This record gives sequence, C-alpha cells and structure tokens, in this order.
Amino acid sequence: MPFVLYLLALAVFAQGTSEFMLSGLVSDIAADMEVSVPAAGSLTSAFAVGMIVGAPSMAVLSLRWSRRRALLGFLVTFLLAHVVGALTTSYAVLLGTRVVGALANAGFLAVALATATGLVAPDAKGRATSILLGGTTLACVAGVPGGALLGQLWGWRAAFWAVALLSVPAVIAVARAVPADARAATAGTKAGSGTARTELRALRSPRLLLTLLLGALVNGATFCVFTYLEPLATHVTGIGDAWVPALLALFGLGSSVGVALGGRFADTRPVPLLVGGTVALLAGWTALALTAGNPVAVVALAFTQGLLSFAVGSTLISQALYAATGAPTLAGGFATAALNIGAAVGPWAGGQAIASGLGYRSPLWVSALLVTLALTTAGVALLARRRRQGRKIALNI
Repeated sequence: MPFVLYLLALAVFAQGTSEFMLSGLVSDIAADMEVSVPAAGSLTSAFAVGMIVGAPSMAVLSLRWSRRRALLGFLVTFLLAHVVGALTTSYAVLLGTRVVGALANAGFLAVALATATGLVAPDAKGRATSILLGGTTLACVAGVPGGALLGQLWGWRAAFWAVALLSVPAVIAVARAVPADARAATAGTKAGSGTARTELRALRSPRLLLTLLLGALVNGATFCVFTYLEPLATHVTGIGDAWVPALLALFGLGSSVGVALGGRFADTRPVPLLVGGTVALLAGWTALALTAGNPVAVVALAFTQGLLSFAVGSTLISQALYAATGAPTLAGGFATAALNIGAAVGPWAGGQAIASGLGYRSPLWVSALLVTLALTTAGVALLARRRRQGRKIALNI
C-alpha cells in the first residue's frame, strides 16, 4: 500500500477525534454551557448534519481543484473551526463551529477516499479504505479517551485545542506527500461541471442506494449508543468517571480490530461479513440493553460492539465504492453523507428517548431497532431481487 495512505489516515485521525470525542465530554459541556445533556449531545448531531450536507456538496466543489489543494483547504478550515470552538463561551457559536468543522471534514474525507482508492489496484478498494478508516478507529482508541482525559484534567476546551494541534502535522504531511492530479482548477467551470454530471449519472445504481441506506441505519445505531456511553456507564452501570476514558478506549480498540477485519474480507467475502456481522450487532445491542447494570457485561460488549459496528460499517463504505466505480469522488461523498445521516439521527433519537424519561438505557433499544430495520430492509431487497430474476427466467423459457 502507498505510504501516502498512512499520511491521509493521520488527518482522518484528527478529524475522527473531533467527531467522536464529545462522547466523553457531554456532561462537562452541558454544565459549562448551562444546557441539558441531550442539548450537549446534539453537538454530535450538528457535526453529523454538517457532514451530510458537506459530503456531496464539498465533493462536487472539489472536482474543480487539484486533490492536494482540496485536501489542504478543507484541513485548514477544520483546524480554524476548532480554534474558534475552543475560545467561545456561546453554545450557539460552538454549535456553528461544529457544523463548519464537519463541512470541512466531509470534503476532506470524500477527496481522501477518491485519492486512496485511485492509488491502488481496482480490486483493493477494501484494503485502501481500511487504512484510511484506521485513522478513525485510532481516534476511538487514543483520541477519544485522550480527549476525555484532557477534559477531566483541564476542561473540555483542552480537547478542542488538542484537535487543532493534531491538525498541524497533518497539514504539513498533505502538502508534502499528496500528489496533485489532473483535476485542477485551471480546467475551468465547464470542465468541472461536466465531471460532476458524469459522476452523478454513475450514482443511479440500486445496489449503491441500498448500500447507502444500510450504512445510515448501522451507523445510526453505533452513534446512538456511543454518544451517550459516558452517562450510561456512570448512571446505569455505576462505573466511576475515572474509568470512562478506559471504556471509550476499549470500544475504540474493538473498532480498530473491526476495520482490520473489514479490510481483510471486504474485497473477497463481503456478503458473509455483512450478514453475520449485522445479525451479531442486533444480538449485541439487545444483550447490552438487558445487562447495562453489570460492569463486566458492559466492558465485554463495549469491545464486541465496537468491533462489529466498524467491521460492518467499513465494509459498507468499500461496497459503495465498488458499486459506483464511475464516480470515485462523489461515491465517497455520498457514502460519507449516508453514514452521517445515521450519525445525526442516532444521537437525536437517543436524546429524544432520554428526554422522554426512558432513562440512559433507552438508546440501546433505539440502536437495536435501527439494526432491525437494516436487516429487514436487506431482506426485502433480496426477496425483490429474486422475484425479478424469477420473472426474467420465466420470460426466457
């Protein structure tokens, strides 16, 4: 694998840390900003909304630039948004910086996915994707617990400053190591628009649309629980605040193993991984909901669910890229958007359940419901496909 993929993963690590770190800072932000815990949790949803809007729109915009220029522009914007977020005393401004940071993150990830898969063989998209998403899982293993620890020691703003500082070496690495390509700004407006229209036409595949929907549902389940894992652990399980970073790290370690498994099998055996992994996810969220008061069960299932969630999620991303080979940049953008639709709906739905008085255990049941919807949708699509194939056979007889 080209070394530049690991440099792109460094930038993804900084961005993943930002996206996920609020899971260990929700209570502190709520107290400091004088808002409710669900309102603080909505900062994760705001980031996801920015990713949803930004992934396709920033991907289209980036078609007019060289990939190096696009990556640098998005990364610098992301850095500055976190500086403002660390300085503000206004919840509204903080919310705004989450959206701006997410727009930049979305654009960067869409271009990075196209860059990564364009540097490897056509049948190695799963491995390239797993390296890039390794930055995300490393964020779960080290960045998110590190952010939670910084929040406990020096306040949640320290975590925002840390993300800004992490972005600096990523900017230098991208500037020096990412090659420019033919997608330059000098191509002009018409050329850029033509490329966008060509890629948009390649996104009409039913297989792609189904993959994107499944990705949204599975990721919604993941973020529904992950966003409220800290209050679940402290209020339901009874784990002390000092152990929350370790629990988050355990979930992140599982996610790292899951992405590695996805990279190993996504190119060769994606269907068994997706079917078996999704069924196991449903069983795991249900078991966690039933045993959330048991510290041993929570610790074990945090690792397992992190593994399953990211094994299935990363495989769905690679399958989206396989389903739209004629639209490498926009396929990455729409895959990012779909995953973040889930990342927006999941925390929102979990917050609504908590706000309705159902307790901190309720997001677990919401996640189980979302995975059930994913399995049902996949089953209906499979039956419809078999019926279409049966009709074609009957017509040919």
